Amino acid sequence: MKALFRKIRETLAPTRRAWGRIQDIFRRSELGEEFWEELEEALISADVGPRAALQLVEEAKRRAKEEGLKHPEEVKEILKGEIASLLNISPRIPLISESKPAVIIGVGVNGVGKTLGLVKLGWKFRGEGLRPLVAAADTFRAAAIDQLKIWASQAGLEVIAHNPGGDPGAVVFDAIQAARKRGNDVVLVDTAGRLHTKYNLMEELKKIRRVVEKNEIRPFMLLFLDATTGQNGLAQAHQFTEKVGIDGIFLTKIDTSAKGGVVLGISAELKLPLLFLGTGQKLEDLLPFDPQSFASALLD
Repeated sequence: MKALFRKIRETLAPTRRAWGRIQDIFRRSELGEEFWEELEEALISADVGPRAALQLVEEAKRRAKEEGLKHPEEVKEILKGEIASLLNISPRIPLISESKPAVIIGVGVNGVGKTLGLVKLGWKFRGEGLRPLVAAADTFRAAAIDQLKIWASQAGLEVIAHNPGGDPGAVVFDAIQAARKRGNDVVLVDTAGRLHTKYNLMEELKKIRRVVEKNEIRPFMLLFLDATTGQNGLAQAHQFTEKVGIDGIFLTKIDTSAKGGVVLGISAELKLPLLFLGTGQKLEDLLPFDPQSFASALLD
């Protein structure tokens, strides 16, 4: 756990700097109304979002009064616990279901690092003794298929692909059939990056999900979000949840962003669990999300 905390702390360095104002507020000498107002404003400025900021401050304020606290520094531990509690959300379904194969469908807008993130997951699963297979369901760009094959080869992953321009649903169907014949434990589905506001592209995602469900498998819908987009990531999460249903979040580029606080807004508004942090371009640059370590890294 200590090693994970150190890695998350290093990963969150840009976000920690953005939380510098919050740290300064805790150095105040008095615990009055002005303190609570400034804390809420600082949380909003740190991309936490208004709903999550209000929720955190109100609960911290209630507990501080209940425990008879007198100094701002004493509130820090309470806020840390409230952040960890807000982020402590369990997935409604397991990431790796009992279905053989389990199916994880990666979704997200262009450029969030979805393809590499899925390959990282495949690499992780291989290290755990599973046999993953990747479905190249981004058939809109020939380069996308080639890129996936290159990364998958580096990770030692099998790929099922069709020609560019083909039916993504057919790719997923073939991948499931191949996995059943070969004994693969999990199919990772790489889909085309799409704007969450584009109706036709969202309908394509729904079709892919239906293909999986017709094979009597409940897919795990994994949303990839770019941490650098801040509150826009919350808007994306809303749209994807509404259109195709989301079961968990993979936050990419967290090591280059000062806007990691957005995960608190997503947790407060959508109750979606954050599962993984993408921290670089290497296969091993993947961290499991731990609420307590995340909260401590922000405030310690």
